[in-house]
Amino acid sequence: MATRLHFAASNSELAQTSRAELVARYDDVPIEKADVIVALGGDGFMLHTLHASQHLTAPVYGMNRGTVGFLMNEYASDGLIERVEAAEIALINPLRMRADCVDGEAREALAINEVALLRAGSQAAKLSITIDGRLRMAELACDGALVATPAGSTAYNYSAHGPILPIGSDVLALTPIAAYRPRRWRGALLPKRAKVRIEVLEPDKRPVMADADGRPAGNVLSVEIETAADIEHRVLFDPGHGLEERLIREQFI
Repeated sequence: MATRLHFAASNSELAQTSRAELVARYDDVPIEKADVIVALGGDGFMLHTLHASQHLTAPVYGMNRGTVGFLMNEYASDGLIERVEAAEIALINPLRMRADCVDGEAREALAINEVALLRAGSQAAKLSITIDGRLRMAELACDGALVATPAGSTAYNYSAHGPILPIGSDVLALTPIAAYRPRRWRGALLPKRAKVRIEVLEPDKRPVMADADGRPAGNVLSVEIETAADIEHRVLFDPGHGLEERLIREQFI
């Protein structure tokens, strides 16, 4: 039986034009009936598609119609069925964030790339960091801090001078953003199973927001972050161009 495809595209003109071309060539089935979901856009749209389809078993094959396209394959309209059927699969567990906010609400979200805490005022944030119930840093003065998955380690984490993690590694990166005190602290590598709790010190004077793959929580008091082992995203890559190869290549640019 032929592979059934569902095409999803970002709002950009290029992505929408490409979608129309591919639908005309390969047909388009409802997402619930698809064997493979084809995402057309950039990395942001790929994350959106993965979050939106996490309840489905169909893997996602991205083609770059955006800018960087780290999570995407190169775009080509020819031979799509053959490419999809030959693709390598990468399995990704997202992070689960629970944020307790000043307004008394608790907000939860999932992040495939990272959960970041960012200062929301003019003064540096002050944070304390607890790992698996043990206080590891009583006070970190900074612009923020983030916890990144291997899949997200080349995104915001890398820009903040965090390490690139091999895709198969069972570790997370805990990375400060513009650390002021301790000035030389560059972050830590944590086991994938670690439970991270970050508390905001002086939240009235030094407000902090949290963000999970673009899902914000404003004015937080504390944030708990752990791997969502019960959720598994399935991403397809052309042979020889999977996440592992991309992560290695990125370190030699």
